[in-house]
Amino acid sequence: MGLLGFELKSIAPEARIDRCSTPVKHDILQEFIEFRKIEGLCDRWIVTIRQYLTDYMDYVNWRIDKKKTLQYLNKIRDKQTTTSFRKITYQKRKFLTYLNIEWAKDIKPPSEPIYLPKRVTLENIKNTQSYFKDNPYHLQIKSLILLGISSGIRAEELYQLTTEDIDINNSVLHINHNPKNGQSTKTKMSRISFFNKQTQQAIFEYYTYFNSDKNLKSLFSQSHITRLFRDAPIQVKDLRKFFSQEWDRRGGPTSIKKILMGHSMKGDVDLMHYNAQSEEDLKRIYDKIMN
Repeated sequence: MGLLGFELKSIAPEARIDRCSTPVKHDILQEFIEFRKIEGLCDRWIVTIRQYLTDYMDYVNWRIDKKKTLQYLNKIRDKQTTTSFRKITYQKRKFLTYLNIEWAKDIKPPSEPIYLPKRVTLENIKNTQSYFKDNPYHLQIKSLILLGISSGIRAEELYQLTTEDIDINNSVLHINHNPKNGQSTKTKMSRISFFNKQTQQAIFEYYTYFNSDKNLKSLFSQSHITRLFRDAPIQVKDLRKFFSQEWDRRGGPTSIKKILMGHSMKGDVDLMHYNAQSEEDLKRIYDKIMN
C-alpha cells in the first residue's frame, strides 16, 4: 500500500524490492515528494520533508542500508528535541515504506514527551510590548502581538496572513488553507476568527507604515519575525496560549474556542455532529467575551 491508501502501480514490485540493494536515484525521491504534495501539504512543509530525506540519503550514499539507517537515526537523536526527532523519524519511515523496505515497520518514533502548558499572563504581554517599544518595527510587532492574543491563531498562520485575509472594518480574520498560495492550516481546513477593537486600531496604524516601507514584502515574514523575537520575553507561539487561557479566564465556552482556534474536531461528538454556528453567531459570542 502506498501513501494514499492504494497500491502504487507505477512501480513494479520487483523494482521496488531491488532498491534495497541498489542505489536510489534522485528521481525516486522526487516521485515520493510529488505524492506528498497530493496530500495537500503546504510548500514550506514539503521543502522541510525534502531536506530531511536528502540529508538521510546523503548519509547512506543514496543506497538503502539498514545498518547505516540505524547509525544515522542514532547520530541525530541527541541533536534534536524529541518532537523534532519524531517528525524526522516519521518521514524516514514513510519514505522507506514507499520503497517497500520490509524493515521500515520496525522504525518507531519515540513517544511524545509529557507537556505542561506555559502560563501566559497580561503582564507577560505588557513586558513583551515594552521590550519592543524602541524597535524600528514596533508598529508591526504591536500589530502581530495584538492579533495573536485576540484571535488565537497559530504562529504559522500569522506568518501567512496577507492584507486580503484581514477584514479590518469588520474585525474578521480569514485563515485559509491554500497550499498553492503558501497557506496551510493544521486541520487542512479554512476558517475564520476575529480580533478586538484595540487590535483593529493597531492594524490601521501598521498598514500606513507597511505601505510606505519598501523593505517589507509581507505583513509578518517568518524569518524576519523570528529574528526579532529571538530574545523577547515570550515567543510568537505563546500569543495563542494567552488567548486560550484568557478566554477561559473570562468564562468563554470551550466549544467556541475550539472552533476559533482551529482545533481538530475528531473525537468531539458535539462539534462533529451538533454544534453548528454561523459567522454571525461566532462574532456575537466573541464580542461578548473578548470585546
